[in-house]
Amino acid sequence: MSDITHTITRLGHLGDGIADGPIFAARTLPGEVVRGDVAGDRIETPKIVTPSSDRIKPACPHYNTCGGCSLMHASDEFVANWKTEIVRNALNYHGIETEFRPIHTSPARSRRRAVLSARRGKKAPIVGFHGRRSGTITEITNCHLIHPEILQALPALGELTTLGASRKGELSINATVSDAGPDVSVTGGKPLDRALQAELGQAVNRFGFARLSWDGEVIAMETPPAQSFGAAAVTPPPGAFLQATREGEAALLAAVREAIGNSERIIDLFAGCGTFALPLAENASVHAVEGVDSMLKALDAGWRHAQGLHEVTTETRDLFRNPLYAEDLKRFDAAVIDPPRAGAEAQIEQIAASDLSVVAMVSCNAVSFARDAKILLDAGFEMDWIQVVDQFRWSAHTEQVAKFQRR
Repeated sequence: MSDITHTITRLGHLGDGIADGPIFAARTLPGEVVRGDVAGDRIETPKIVTPSSDRIKPACPHYNTCGGCSLMHASDEFVANWKTEIVRNALNYHGIETEFRPIHTSPARSRRRAVLSARRGKKAPIVGFHGRRSGTITEITNCHLIHPEILQALPALGELTTLGASRKGELSINATVSDAGPDVSVTGGKPLDRALQAELGQAVNRFGFARLSWDGEVIAMETPPAQSFGAAAVTPPPGAFLQATREGEAALLAAVREAIGNSERIIDLFAGCGTFALPLAENASVHAVEGVDSMLKALDAGWRHAQGLHEVTTETRDLFRNPLYAEDLKRFDAAVIDPPRAGAEAQIEQIAASDLSVVAMVSCNAVSFARDAKILLDAGFEMDWIQVVDQFRWSAHTEQVAKFQRR
């Protein structure tokens, strides 16, 4: 252990502490004095000489070895303030100021979808998360992050690993809580021959899964793994995107509803399976646009079987390469847009050039969000307010939703 000490001045975008150099130190906090061997620009196992007043004892027994969380050593107040400042600093870079509403943080044990890693192991299967910067999988029998229904499914996922993983291979298991039980989608397993397909199909009922998919192919479905979006029940395609927590989704939806107000004709861009489109259809007609056709088919089926909703139309379209033009947007009163991390610069430019007066923008990347927001502001919009939502608890990720209205 080095005798040289380093003072942490700030956190980087991945949540690591940064000292002058720069030198990165995992799981440290601003103001802390640390000591440790420097390899390149990192201290992998820093010893805390002077702890921060914001440091707490991590609640999870797996935290030291698991890489699933990165900020459990910091107080909730510190994390909330830090995440809010991430968004504020991204906006300030573009000279943007607005009203920040109090952050909404999802509770512990609320992550309803998780991508787990699994190996057969020498004595028993191992299912969990990789350690930080490591190929080693940490079992997570008492995880404080993921939903109890996923924790309860871990023994079954272990049996699944024994059946379907090669001796040296590693499975990637996407496990999602649904209204009918775990919805499990696997990649990286053995080739799906008839014998394996029969074994897996027979085991699904024993595992208690609602659905099991293998490299995109549905092996068995005991009950459609529906997700409730407002009054509609939607069965997403295997492994499809879903907001990480029900609480986070509710916070985003409440903000979107407020932003679009009494608009009667709404376009939902990057609509996915209908997270926003279907609840908004309770009071307005909605046109949902998404690049993945299977997700729109799930959305449409959910709408057709629901009662009391206004018309929802769908359009499969790559909004990165082929955005809707300003002329196409004339028939709408408001837009909802929730792009991937890269943002939606091309589509935002067309919204800026359109006659739309209200935009609700949701984002999982503060940097691309601020860039796209600047385009709208330069075109005559104002950002009325912004709501930060933390549904990736104890991580460095933020989400945000804001209302834009033309002056």
